[in-house]
Amino acid sequence: MQNTGIPIYLINGFLEGGKTEFIRFTMQQEYFNDGEKTLLIVCEEGEEEYEPAVLAKLHAVMVTLDAEKELTPEFLREMKKKYRPDRVIIEYNGMWRMSTLTEMKLPAGFELYQIISIFDASTFQLYLNNMKSLVVDMVSLADMIVFNRCTTDMPLSMFKRSIRAVNRAGEVIFEDGEGELVQFEEELPYDITAPIIEIGEDDFGIWYVDALDNPDRYDGKTVRFKARTLRTPAFPKGSFLPGRNAMTCCADDVAFIGFLCYYEHASEIKSRQWVTVTARLRWQYCEAYQDEGPVLYAASVEDAQPPKEDLVYFN
Repeated sequence: MQNTGIPIYLINGFLEGGKTEFIRFTMQQEYFNDGEKTLLIVCEEGEEEYEPAVLAKLHAVMVTLDAEKELTPEFLREMKKKYRPDRVIIEYNGMWRMSTLTEMKLPAGFELYQIISIFDASTFQLYLNNMKSLVVDMVSLADMIVFNRCTTDMPLSMFKRSIRAVNRAGEVIFEDGEGELVQFEEELPYDITAPIIEIGEDDFGIWYVDALDNPDRYDGKTVRFKARTLRTPAFPKGSFLPGRNAMTCCADDVAFIGFLCYYEHASEIKSRQWVTVTARLRWQYCEAYQDEGPVLYAASVEDAQPPKEDLVYFN
């Protein structure tokens, strides 16, 4: 984003997830601690606190908000007039809706510059299982997603795919308890080195996300998978879309996902057929995507029985 006003850095995440620690560390870095005045708006109280003496040294002033309804354009105008900040950091409440700020018509002179989501990797699975809609709300527009307190025995690959299912562009970072980057090999439920990569019925969502994230891994490879067909006049001649229904957030948030597929007998295919597709994947520009992406070239498309489970997931 290009900074044209007072930048607002929005830091979200659940209580005790590491937001305060992240903000304190960031504010003390040379690139941030440059003498400019920071307005820190804290929207929830955790165990970690900001020391007044440290804030003063960092040219920062802290204001707390107790209720979501207090975060308004009028409040921001008042803060600008009172403190004349050069930038604003908001430590957001994990239970507040992101739309309260992201859909707000910001007062003149303010700009939502960056959204960063912070998660404690040791509790992320619990929140994902029980508060998935809140997780999706936090990360869907995030520019950066940071998992802290990671260990290599955690399902980090699954965490990354869960984020990628709803946010294609955000940078995903994994750190250990010391703040060092955690490197890991992504675990895949199929053999990526096989002459034909066999995608299991339950693994379509995993393959879909991984193919978008790692084009070099699949470019030129042959894959085989089960899918439902979709055909519309909007698709290029000689093509169809083999895909699956995927649940990205909750039972009410289902999307049909797949990659455009060219096939010499595409005109004979009807929509909503279950088929097994064997195709070579190419990463190339596609007019239907208006961008580069995976495009399939089918060697065979055969009738198939429906899978045991209609929906696919990303973990």
